[in-house]
Amino acid sequence: MHKPTTFIAAAALGLALALPLKAEEPSADTVLARVGEVEITLGHALALREQLPQQFQTVPDETLFPAIVEQLIEQELLHQYKADDLNRRQRAMLDNELRNFSANAALTEVAEAAVSDGAIEEAYEAFAAEFAEGEPETEYNAAHILVRSEEEIEEVIAELEDGRDFAEVAREYSIDGSAQGGGDLGWFGQGVMIPPFEEAVMALEPGEVSGPVETQFGWHVVKLIDRRDAQVPPLADVREDLVDQIQREAARALVEDLRGDTEVENMATDMDPGILSRTELLDD
Repeated sequence: MHKPTTFIAAAALGLALALPLKAEEPSADTVLARVGEVEITLGHALALREQLPQQFQTVPDETLFPAIVEQLIEQELLHQYKADDLNRRQRAMLDNELRNFSANAALTEVAEAAVSDGAIEEAYEAFAAEFAEGEPETEYNAAHILVRSEEEIEEVIAELEDGRDFAEVAREYSIDGSAQGGGDLGWFGQGVMIPPFEEAVMALEPGEVSGPVETQFGWHVVKLIDRRDAQVPPLADVREDLVDQIQREAARALVEDLRGDTEVENMATDMDPGILSRTELLDD
């Protein structure tokens, strides 16, 4: 009665031994190659791929993977050949590269960690409060027609004087990118436009059209659509600038904190700046 059970167990064991082992799940530590005693891992390959120029990012993995592994092997061979025989200039360059890489990594980490919805909202509230201080600035909503020559602008003016719609004439004549929108430039504040154009805008009342205005771009006719006191831009319009500001402040704070915690002595302040040109000092 026990023999069939023993036979079945033995058969099942034999079948299990005959099946291929389940492949181990790869990790960043998975070894792809060895060069002498040095292991090249999947992590090295993944990092190299991220560093490749954009045009290589679309290369199929089946083409890119063996090429990356082979490149890492060749680099390691050359590294082992040269690493202990770098001259003074090369060692200094390597030190600078390592220093620069670590510094960028530190700044990137602290900058990314500083950005949150709360930090952005706080920065926007401070921006809005500062914006509201003092006398309000004036914003202008204007449209223009831009042509290349004085003769063309006279033709445009004649069309407008005949009663044609400004936007219609802009779409027909203007060489500016705003032509399809009837020449409308949207709202802008002082200092945004080049001086002759801005002066023409500021001299107009809403609804008025200027005479010919020459700038470095050609000849313009300008129409002031409206003016208003400057409004606080919505968060969506300034979010990117606020993120940049938050990240710059976080990076600067990190450097200042590190300076406060570390003894730093700058011995170069009294040196002749001309020594920076003496690159022959790097020659062995």
